Amino acid sequence: MRDDSGVLRWLKKIDQFGFCFIEGIPPTLEETEALCRRIAPIRETQYGGFWEFTADMKHGDAAYTNLALKAHTDNNYFTDPAGLQLFHLLSHTEGKGGQTLLVDGFYVASILKELNPEAYDILTRVRIPAHAAGEGKWFYKPGPGNAGYPLLTLDPRTKELVQVRYKNSERSVLNGLAGSQVEEWYDALRAWNKCLTSHDSEYWVQLSPGTAVELEHTNGSGSSESTPARDVWDPKL
Repeated sequence: MRDDSGVLRWLKKIDQFGFCFIEGIPPTLEETEALCRRIAPIRETQYGGFWEFTADMKHGDAAYTNLALKAHTDNNYFTDPAGLQLFHLLSHTEGKGGQTLLVDGFYVASILKELNPEAYDILTRVRIPAHAAGEGKWFYKPGPGNAGYPLLTLDPRTKELVQVRYKNSERSVLNGLAGSQVEEWYDALRAWNKCLTSHDSEYWVQLSPGTAVELEHTNGSGSSESTPARDVWDPKL
């Protein structure tokens, strides 16, 4: 990433595949942050802009535990979720597990549309309230009067898929729906989860210090098998 042509190749890979690995990064906070800023300014969130985390329960979030995380997107409680996220495992000398799971959310949606068009249609129409309330000092949700967003967001003109929002732990109460609609939505969610967790949808990789991965956040889903010894990531504009 020493010159702009390298950054351009990097961005093209992210645009084409939804993620890209970057090797040869010194495993330090300073060098990782410098790498992030080669693309764009770093977005500030309730966790800060650029930060380091490990399984120490510093915040009321599953990412700060050693629990396995299933495929998901983050910031679903934001009106405008982070567009890109970068992860860099800084140390793994005392950790075990910690494999990273990458899933192409658009691919999963295409499979669902083919196998179960009714479920796909429901997940593009029903708005899902979302919130973050892991700590007593703050509560986040989309703007006032916002009923949330569908799991699958379509372009209003072309009807093409443009965004995936999915994380069960950020989902709020399904209000405003009739009982039959709730049952239909859960049936559709089960169909989505079946496609999401199928063998051909999942790509597992063990990151190591010096190799970072950048994700196009609203296109794919990421997770980890268990929290590594020391990790760092940043949501960006």
